[in-house]
Amino acid sequence: MLAGMAFRFYAMWVLGRSFTYYVAVRAEQKVVEAGPYRYVRHPSYTGALVLFVGMGLALGNWAGLVALLACVGAAYAYRISVEESVLAAALGEPYQNYMRRTRRLVPFLF
Repeated sequence: MLAGMAFRFYAMWVLGRSFTYYVAVRAEQKVVEAGPYRYVRHPSYTGALVLFVGMGLALGNWAGLVALLACVGAAYAYRISVEESVLAAALGEPYQNYMRRTRRLVPFLF
């Protein structure tokens, strides 16, 4: 849980002022490719998923872990699709190129 939380906060720190809890793009915003963003487009969500896996394991209930990941996974899948649509529209070709070079959540896999 702590590793996931630390990774999420690190990803948020790397984004700096570009990080928001709602989907928004600043006028001066650029594509961030530093730190974990070099390998995945949504490392804060990766960190959150690791946190939730840790939480499910700590509870010691596999059914609870599966239910938790299914709910959170569905929510993040929707959020990622909305976020990527907004970023691609606002940032244009640089973001589209970035999407082709990186994975969503897990480097080299997904």
